Amino acid sequence: MRAFTAAAVQVAPRSEPLSAESIAANIEHSIEWTRRCHEATGAELIVLPETVTTGFSPNCSAEELWDLISEIPGRGDASHTLLAPYADLARELDIILCVGAYERGEQRGVVYNAAVLFGRDGSVLGVYRKTHPFCSEAVSGGGWVTAGDTVTVVDTDLARIGMIICFDGDYPELSRIQAVRGAEVILRPTALLRSADIFELTSRARAYDNHVFVIAPNCTGIDPAGVFFFGNSHIVTPVGHIIAKAASHEGWVSARLDPNEALQSLTPGSNVPQIFDHLRDRNLDLIRNHRDDLEAPAKTSFPH
Repeated sequence: MRAFTAAAVQVAPRSEPLSAESIAANIEHSIEWTRRCHEATGAELIVLPETVTTGFSPNCSAEELWDLISEIPGRGDASHTLLAPYADLARELDIILCVGAYERGEQRGVVYNAAVLFGRDGSVLGVYRKTHPFCSEAVSGGGWVTAGDTVTVVDTDLARIGMIICFDGDYPELSRIQAVRGAEVILRPTALLRSADIFELTSRARAYDNHVFVIAPNCTGIDPAGVFFFGNSHIVTPVGHIIAKAASHEGWVSARLDPNEALQSLTPGSNVPQIFDHLRDRNLDLIRNHRDDLEAPAKTSFPH
């Protein structure tokens, strides 16, 4: 990893019923804000929120949503997809760009909640499909999203980058796998519905657990189902310190990510050095001896 400036952009989706026209307007709107962010900050990595092209709650059936979105190549050319304008933007600005969008699956009605990483040449560097859909969006809970089943970590000229999406941040195992695979920065496109405290807590925990930077843009405004989002996008350091945090209106936050400063002290500005390593110091024997426990089905004992 080398030092670079990263930014999280938060925008509001159109609140009208979902249509080809509203999706086109969302894409144009988010591209406008990305350009403004880049002009102001010079960020080389810019991350947009979860489902930025549609809004999180589509307020339609999975089949109707499938008809309005497109497939996404795992790697390579995206020029034939709905996300082609973002590929063009990454090429135009010479940036690495992460976009959250619903992805058309193999069969009508199969929809994935995806994060797409575009390279400086506009090519798709990697796609991650949300592995932990929120209960209301998951097909298993009567929603519209089919869960993904893979982990994505991508080598770039800036850093080794992993991707999670929103509720994924509640599950430490996913981020830990990415860190073990060498991720230095984890992107967390988000449309969080719960609270700013939970959003901040989970991003900080995943950053601190794994000594990685976390970049988490959240939606703001109202989606097609009338659901409100609160923004509060943020960037977190490998010691769990928030170095940039947005309010609730549209805009962006940016920060300089420097690997040489990431773990210099226990807390920012402290003279106490950071001497432990959460990855190196894991008790691997304990993990091996309790693999069955880690893989066993479970649920909370508290009523909910």
